[in-house]
Amino acid sequence: MKKVYVCLALLAVVLVGCKGGGSTSKAIQIQGSDTMVNLAQAWAQEYMAQNSDADVRVDGGGSSVGIQSLIKGTTDIANASRQMKSEEVGDAKAKGFTPKETIVGYDGIVVAVNKNNSVEKLTIDQLADIFSGKTTNWKAVGGADGKIVLLSRESSSGTYEFFKEHVLNNGDSKGTVNFAASASLLNNSSQIVDQVAGNKNAVGYFGMGYSTPNIKEVSIAKDTNSPYIKPTVDTVKSKEYTISRSLQIYTHSDANGVIKKYIDFILGEKGQEIVEKSGFVPLN
Repeated sequence: MKKVYVCLALLAVVLVGCKGGGSTSKAIQIQGSDTMVNLAQAWAQEYMAQNSDADVRVDGGGSSVGIQSLIKGTTDIANASRQMKSEEVGDAKAKGFTPKETIVGYDGIVVAVNKNNSVEKLTIDQLADIFSGKTTNWKAVGGADGKIVLLSRESSSGTYEFFKEHVLNNGDSKGTVNFAASASLLNNSSQIVDQVAGNKNAVGYFGMGYSTPNIKEVSIAKDTNSPYIKPTVDTVKSKEYTISRSLQIYTHSDANGVIKKYIDFILGEKGQEIVEKSGFVPLN
């Protein structure tokens, strides 16, 4: 899997080592979720603008990569669009620390089709059948005759894992339903958006911060007796939109100094304003 590196515009960044939970260095290393990478970049830019001696580096790679980097001690903060698994928490404790979760915002996973696709709405069961490969033609869900082209994130993505658990397996974390073998596994959400926009038979999913006017968002219903709803700030905040989730960061439980100061910035007024401007849902 390719690792995503984000260059912070107009600000020099240097490769720094992770200093652990009690670091007194002003360098902060952040890694993880692709869904959150643009948001994390915006946080870092604003924080460094406010603190001229601060040095923040943001890497992507996926939620699993960020969490493993935290466990291995090569990053200070892991961005994650899913919650840590029990085995990951166990691995961290085996390394001598307890990871601390801090929720920093909320997200709705957008299901998108090409603007020329006539399909406007789907139930969770229909969506599961599509992405598991049971349904292979758009006419089966009210669309025109055409073979469905499946676009997914790759397996280290928190969005991939959340979608697999909450859509394909209807919330069962131990469910065995997998993505269809025909699904293209892409390295980042922008690739999914671009390919959906360019292929009339494509369908994909991604965090709401990546949505653009070039695609069509599909309304989703929990079941046939429930309303069809699109992800918006209001529907995600109220949890009316069924594929909603929290966005979180993980650190050492004893993180202090510059790490705590940075987290306080994220949770503060300016940090939460950036969450909203990035297309996600702030805490308040």
